[in-house]
Amino acid sequence: MNKEYYFTKIVALDFNSAIEKVTEELKNEGFGVLTEIDVKATMKKRLDIDFRNYKILGACNPPFAYKALTEEDKIGTMLPCNVVVQEHESGEVEVTAVDPVASMQAIQNPGLAPIALEIQEKLRNVIERV
Repeated sequence: MNKEYYFTKIVALDFNSAIEKVTEELKNEGFGVLTEIDVKATMKKRLDIDFRNYKILGACNPPFAYKALTEEDKIGTMLPCNVVVQEHESGEVEVTAVDPVASMQAIQNPGLAPIALEIQEKLRNVIERV
């Protein structure tokens, strides 16, 4: 399912298995996970709030990041590409990735368009294969 700024899919995996599968599929598309934010743990530690399983994976494809950075030096404000794995109250696990084409529309630099399209295809592949 493609929304305005993300791709998403409900997966037939438990939360931890989904994290593993997403990480594997990102690797298959040339991405590494640079950051992993455990929102549930952060909410508990900082606010003493019980939150559902929710992790934000900061994915980076170095060759494409380099191309983007040489095209637009402020693009780092939008890197890495975030992929969210969350478990809903129903028990369903959802995997969502940012649509880099939508993100790049905010930047008036036509040189970023082909880079964003390639990353978009790679992230769509990840979501489809999870």
